[in-house]
Amino acid sequence: MKWIKKKWRDYAVLLFFALSFNLYFLLLMRTSQVTYLLYLDLLLFVFWAIAEGTAFFVFWKKERRKANFLSEDELIYDVLSMPDDREVFAHDFAILERHIQNGFNANCDLQDYVAKWCHEYKIPLTAALLVSKKITDTSVRISMQEQLERMNLQVNHMLQGCRLQSPLFDLQIRQVPLKECVRASIRNNQFFLIRNKFQMNMTVGDEVTVYTDETWLTYILDQILSNAVKYAKAAEEAQEERCIRIWCERFPDTIALLIEDNGEGIAECDIRRIFEKGYTGSNYHNGKYKSTGMGLYLAMQIAKKLEHELSVESVCGAYTRFRIALRGCKNENADSIKL
Repeated sequence: MKWIKKKWRDYAVLLFFALSFNLYFLLLMRTSQVTYLLYLDLLLFVFWAIAEGTAFFVFWKKERRKANFLSEDELIYDVLSMPDDREVFAHDFAILERHIQNGFNANCDLQDYVAKWCHEYKIPLTAALLVSKKITDTSVRISMQEQLERMNLQVNHMLQGCRLQSPLFDLQIRQVPLKECVRASIRNNQFFLIRNKFQMNMTVGDEVTVYTDETWLTYILDQILSNAVKYAKAAEEAQEERCIRIWCERFPDTIALLIEDNGEGIAECDIRRIFEKGYTGSNYHNGKYKSTGMGLYLAMQIAKKLEHELSVESVCGAYTRFRIALRGCKNENADSIKL
């Protein structure tokens, strides 16, 4: 049937020319010479039948081979080399679509497993934090709490990163007091801020409200404060107390939150790439921390989903200042006002 559908036009044209040829010569030839015309027609038909039969046999073998491949659950485009065959295209498309769906389902299952693991892991970790406070030896207690707090932060970061990659990214945009987000982030990092003797200078007014997701904005601030601790100057190099300043500025339809520390700063060659996935930069972290290059990358991805603008400026050896522009707030005063 496929062969007929493929060749019927050729057969129709060939039949037309054959009839025209015979009719033309029948009108010109004598009756006694008609036999020669019949012999010629028979000879041409035999040659045509042999050629067409050979072509049909090749077509039949190819279709049979294709049918065998179509029954397999593998890609066959490269094997058959039939870019214009719809059945091959549909077969490979269905397989690729199924592979993508299977990969998507496996990724979702892995994310669910990681999220469940994080929640289960936090239970004994919280218990260990409570028990560590009862240790009488001060140096041991502080060392134990530092490691447990670091583990707690890493588990939280892994949990938030898992949620970020989820196909169902949970966003609850509402009007939020900006000061509450800043305070929540400071509480999350208070152990390390106190341990490293940071002075906190926050001048964010209670009346400042923005449209954002409180949980995700707090996570971005957690990453920034965590980096401030990691990149703090060593005690013997610091000429002034470690300090983090947090304030905001108001513009038309925008409130900018700024976080500045007086740590090591960021090298000029690194500052354009710190939001890239896996980029660790050239700083040595005082020999205490090993960067993964994921924290600021995730912070930038979250900021994009929240439609906030996250940027940074820095002078190496002097300061690092992060700026988060939170849009959606309408302000009556168009001038820049420090709050």
